[in-house]
Amino acid sequence: IEKLKDIILIPNLQDFNENYERESILQFLKNKSTIWIEEEHSLEEKINAEYNKACDVFYGQKTSPNASNITELQQLITNDNPEVLFTKGEEIISQLNNLKTISFGNFIKKNENTVIEFNTSPQPAFSKNFDMLLKDINNLKSENYKIFCFSESKKQLERIQSILNDIQQLEEDNSNFIPINHSIQAGFIDKDLKICCYTDHQIFERYHRFRLREGFASSQALTIKELYDLKPGDYVTHINYGIGRFDGLEIIDNNGKQQEAMRLIYQNGDLLYVSIHSLHRISKYSSKDGSQPTLSKLGSSSWNKLKEKTKSRVKDIARELIKLYAERKNSKGFQYMPDTYLQTELEASFMYEDTADQLKATVDVKRDMESETPMDRLICGDVGFGKTEIAIRAAFKAVCDSKQVAVLVPTTVLALQHYQTFCKRLKGFPVNIDYINRFKSQKEQKKTLEELKNGHVDIIIGTHSIIGKNVTFKDLGLLIIDEEQKFGVSAKEKLKQLQTNVDTLTLTATPIPRTLQFSMMGARDMSIIKTPPPNRQPVETELHTFNPEIIRDAIQYELARDGQVFFVHNRVQNIQDVCDMITSYVPGVRVGVAHGQMDGKKLEQIMLDFIDEKYDVLLSTTIIEAGLDIQNANTIIINEAQNFGLSDLHQLRGRVGRSNKKAFCYLLSPPLATLSDEARKRLRALEDFSDLGSGFNIALRDLDIRGAGNLLGAEQSGFINDIGFETYHKILDEAILELKETEFKDIFEGELKEKKFVSECTFESDLEILIPYEYVDSSAERISLYTELDHIQNEEGLIRFTNNITDRFGQIPPQTEDLINTMRLRWIAKDLGFEKITLKHKIMTAYLVSNQDSEYYQTDTFMKIIRFAASNQRRCKVKELNGKNILYVDAITNVGEALKILNKILEI
Repeated sequence: IEKLKDIILIPNLQDFNENYERESILQFLKNKSTIWIEEEHSLEEKINAEYNKACDVFYGQKTSPNASNITELQQLITNDNPEVLFTKGEEIISQLNNLKTISFGNFIKKNENTVIEFNTSPQPAFSKNFDMLLKDINNLKSENYKIFCFSESKKQLERIQSILNDIQQLEEDNSNFIPINHSIQAGFIDKDLKICCYTDHQIFERYHRFRLREGFASSQALTIKELYDLKPGDYVTHINYGIGRFDGLEIIDNNGKQQEAMRLIYQNGDLLYVSIHSLHRISKYSSKDGSQPTLSKLGSSSWNKLKEKTKSRVKDIARELIKLYAERKNSKGFQYMPDTYLQTELEASFMYEDTADQLKATVDVKRDMESETPMDRLICGDVGFGKTEIAIRAAFKAVCDSKQVAVLVPTTVLALQHYQTFCKRLKGFPVNIDYINRFKSQKEQKKTLEELKNGHVDIIIGTHSIIGKNVTFKDLGLLIIDEEQKFGVSAKEKLKQLQTNVDTLTLTATPIPRTLQFSMMGARDMSIIKTPPPNRQPVETELHTFNPEIIRDAIQYELARDGQVFFVHNRVQNIQDVCDMITSYVPGVRVGVAHGQMDGKKLEQIMLDFIDEKYDVLLSTTIIEAGLDIQNANTIIINEAQNFGLSDLHQLRGRVGRSNKKAFCYLLSPPLATLSDEARKRLRALEDFSDLGSGFNIALRDLDIRGAGNLLGAEQSGFINDIGFETYHKILDEAILELKETEFKDIFEGELKEKKFVSECTFESDLEILIPYEYVDSSAERISLYTELDHIQNEEGLIRFTNNITDRFGQIPPQTEDLINTMRLRWIAKDLGFEKITLKHKIMTAYLVSNQDSEYYQTDTFMKIIRFAASNQRRCKVKELNGKNILYVDAITNVGEALKILNKILEI
């Protein structure tokens, strides 16, 4: 839209003569031209908004403060008025009707006159009756139908064929159908094509077992940098030179050898070429989404001053962070016993098979609990991926060692649901479970608190009231916080006091930026569950304007497959009107209304009735948002979706799709043209990230849209906008390392024993080291591969990377082999204390630690280099040049030879 709008509104007037004053650019296109339009419905509104802006300027009216291009318009509108210069939206739309148009986006204008008929019918239900199946096959064969049977298993197809042959009492094989060793969702009969497709799971009345396409295995460490692909025009931050604009890759000729570099544009059009070996110094600029940064000036000291200023402010945060970390590490917690037979029995009774991530997270939690240090672990897993099961196992482990457990949840409804879940899972085990929420009377709550104080209650579940002053535990051992992002700063301050030597387990699907960064820095431990349970399907997410037809069709489709529907309307004032509206759209539908202002007992009863399928539709506010698990509800309609936060929408969507049924989420909002940029981006992000396990990605996109806050307080860190989030993260890491080596040296003495004198080694060369265009022709793909390679940390990752690109693109060319070897070279060089290595004119130049007073020069590593140079005097020499110690090695013609030399030094 933006590009088309610019063409229409700001043409080069010199190209027009007086005969074409009233024509738009579209009039000059041939009838065969095709126009691509994103969100056609809002095109007219957008053009008219710009047209009205031009009129305001021309006629001297006050313009809106959001009019960003007023200066351009004022220069453009001189003698002629806007009616002569510009075309109105309705005129553009009428001109578009004369051209071929392709509409795409979230809202596509439907032509009501177009009717497409499919002459098909679904596969009949045979209820495992093979006589009926055979009769159907014979009837269709007599009408010349071609018959297929689909199954994932060859054995299953043979079994069906054998059963049919037995019924017909045939000794020899009779081909009743054509077997297809592949699974499809559902069988059908196409009467026009004369084909019939059966599926084995429908014949046997089983659930459809399908496989989700799996990507290449990725590293265990999840980082922000891999989330976004760089595109020309994106802003990036170079740690040494500041904020620039990415302008693509460029092949550079270096003494007849081709090399590839990233081209960055800085202030005044200055260019900076960044070697593909230094991509770890670059990160995509992200701060408050939509705000454009100021480009840095090359050769200026302002960027370094900004970095230093940021580092000093960041150190204040880091000091607090390290104190908290040290406090936790130094305090002694309760050391739990290894698993008992009861623990094993509980885990064996889990009705589903653990996913690999779930198993790993369980092992991590148990290891933390069995150590002396108090646990502080974040389990980040998508909605419905099994976080609650891990919490139940941890809680039971604590109870087995005579400790009490507090489960803190954000809503009263979730407290009740968790109580039921814990009771169901721990039935038959010696555990007393209770809960506190407003559904209980004061008398009942008082009795529960008394039993908790006396130690008669092992596990207590409740909202923030369980961290109140009137709640006393006999012996609290474990605190479980569910959906941590729902609690405010004051609640978290109370938790800090409670957490000093109590094990803490935090569960979240979409961690808030502060929590996410806190965990990614290592200040708390993090386990990520990104593997979906077997047979779980992604929730189909669609964005629509408010439309009675969509609401009616969605509800009727769900009811037709015996399911239930959530309808979220977050305004109590007119929720009853919405209820009347739903019943008018779908007569006879049973609608239950639930919201937080209802009487506790009544709300509890409505929720239980919905679980018991006494209602078809639950119309509610966001009280259903967290943790509610109703497997029969697989459609959710969210009204006025633009008013919700990104993690809220993801949580609401997570209420459906918790079984193996296909689930649907409909986001209803006003026309996108009327929404703010931030609201549009939120809604689109939810559509983009509808795959299973996308909660972590949504948290990162939320970080991009909202900006990152101060780690330890409620205030926002404005300087993050100046340098970008990832660069801030790098500076924070540097600040923490400096503090560990100086102010907090005693605390981290053990950690700093194996001190690395060089944090990274830069590499330069005049050799042809790159991924050739002939091997990977897409620039975006090459950037992605260069970035992935540049961030690999170990040999295992390098082997995986090599296998992946061989699998995708074929045999690796020599230039790319050398590129992969440069990573090994840089790792060894870093261990040897080389800050920089160059391979030019057949000479390897290695720059040692630049600080002449460094302890490095008293280490065995430095002595190895001296011994190697002494024993290879014909090829090697060590010199001091401009205050730097440099090792020179002759006759190095490729990366492989340089790698052999460094390995020889290591072996001395």
